[in-house]
Amino acid sequence: MSAEMAEQPARLAALLGQADAIASRLREVLPEPLAGTVLIARGSSDHAATTGRYLLELATRRPVASASPSLYTMYGAQTDFTGFLVVAASQSGRTPEIVRSLQLARSRGGYTVAITNDRKSPLALAAELPVHLDVGIERAVPATKTVTAELVAFGLLAQAVRDIGFGPQVREQLSGQVAAVLDDPGPAGEVAGWLAGRTRLAAVARGLLYGAAGEAALKIEETTSLFATAYSAADLRHGPIAIATTGLPVLAFAHPGPAAADVADLARDLRHRGADVRLAGPVDGSALPWPAAAPEVAAPVLAVVRAQQVALALARRLGRDPDEPGGLNKVTVT
Repeated sequence: MSAEMAEQPARLAALLGQADAIASRLREVLPEPLAGTVLIARGSSDHAATTGRYLLELATRRPVASASPSLYTMYGAQTDFTGFLVVAASQSGRTPEIVRSLQLARSRGGYTVAITNDRKSPLALAAELPVHLDVGIERAVPATKTVTAELVAFGLLAQAVRDIGFGPQVREQLSGQVAAVLDDPGPAGEVAGWLAGRTRLAAVARGLLYGAAGEAALKIEETTSLFATAYSAADLRHGPIAIATTGLPVLAFAHPGPAAADVADLARDLRHRGADVRLAGPVDGSALPWPAAAPEVAAPVLAVVRAQQVALALARRLGRDPDEPGGLNKVTVT
């Protein structure tokens, strides 16, 4: 896991270098007019797709929805995808329901894109436009470099449609910013120390960082078996905030932008109610910073790298093998 995390700056730089080629190919399959976009994913890929949902809706100015694969694979839904862009994300490209869902969407009028790391996988072969991550074999069960590559791929797809701020200058700087985070493991070690001995965690964010919060919770669960879950800052206020009175540990993700003030306000409220809160991001009082120069559209990549560091450090503190967590496999068959 550690070695694959360390590969991320170079691997992401290579993928970012494909921006123009990906944009050109996307424009060849993009429906005109575009009715909307549907995303198909599970697990870590679904967290990347959550970020993709925000970015693509900003770019396309059309609704973006997350698909429910069981509708197609179990319930036989006859969904009409005419005029829709359909994007499936799977690191292995071999999850049966993801492959089948994309095949059905294409057969029913959808214009299909596959984001995957295996050029010869069933998913890559099923799509009109395969976006190859090409980050190399990932041996550790917890996904790291494939997740950040998926986040980058969604950013490139969105930027290809309309300028969302993920342009050449931002892309040129991102791999260096990832390297800077990896070269500074101290804050993640301190957060891991804060979590050592805990049995639960809530990761909180809003807007563009919500997917990163979900991936942070999953990565910590996978590597340590600590029960972790992610909440939108808005959803947490609708009832679940009551658990703050139990001293719940909360890791709140924020980056300068439209959602930062709301997350900061929630953190104050949670502390007042009794929660034990740590902030993540380049904001006042942060325990887990990353480069503030990055725009918010690039922040999910940096936030996920920080989450990987916390998960790795906590697993080591607990004497667990982060590469092969008990009972987990690299490809989950659903």
